[in-house]
Amino acid sequence: MMQTQFDKLLDFPCHQTFKVLGVADEALPDHVINCLQNHAPGDYSPSVKPSSKGKYHSLSISVRVTSKEHMETIYTELSKLELVRMVL
Repeated sequence: MMQTQFDKLLDFPCHQTFKVLGVADEALPDHVINCLQNHAPGDYSPSVKPSSKGKYHSLSISVRVTSKEHMETIYTELSKLELVRMVL
């Protein structure tokens, strides 16, 4: 279980930008969006930036979160994706 301070830092509901770092695979954005649709349905169009060597991609995606627990769940579930290396 995550021990975060999101509830002290943010007023919910709010939009939070998640940065997802993952393998440079064309399926990465779809995997991330599918995961988000399960936990925070919405219309997503992440911005994708390749790393300097092109091995990884960084996705920035704004998500409407409704509570500290909701935000923690999204971090946890995105981190479980096979192509994802880190969620910030």
